[in-house]
Amino acid sequence: MTAVHDRIAADIAANDVVLYMKGTPVFPQCGFSAAVVQVLSDEGVKFKSFDVLADPDLRNGIKEFANWPTIPQLYVKGEFVGGCDIIREMHATGELKALLADKGVVIAAV
Repeated sequence: MTAVHDRIAADIAANDVVLYMKGTPVFPQCGFSAAVVQVLSDEGVKFKSFDVLADPDLRNGIKEFANWPTIPQLYVKGEFVGGCDIIREMHATGELKALLADKGVVIAAV
């Protein structure tokens, strides 16, 4: 495992909900990242984000780590959940809320 993979594993282990995205939650740099940030906000979830545009090693490493070709990528309690389309669909069906509850993720009162 490379140093970047070690760093990703440590970040995922240290935070309940992690989003690898383009830009930041306040200033997303792509529509897909913005959409996932909005879903997480709608769910009332606090999350740690990492801007892959600021770190080319991370941008490539996260794709290898999850064997998933696109960004954003969402992890909950160490488990890769998916990218934008999967997260939006899970949110629409209530599956994301159920997953967060099953994993014991604290939801803020909305």
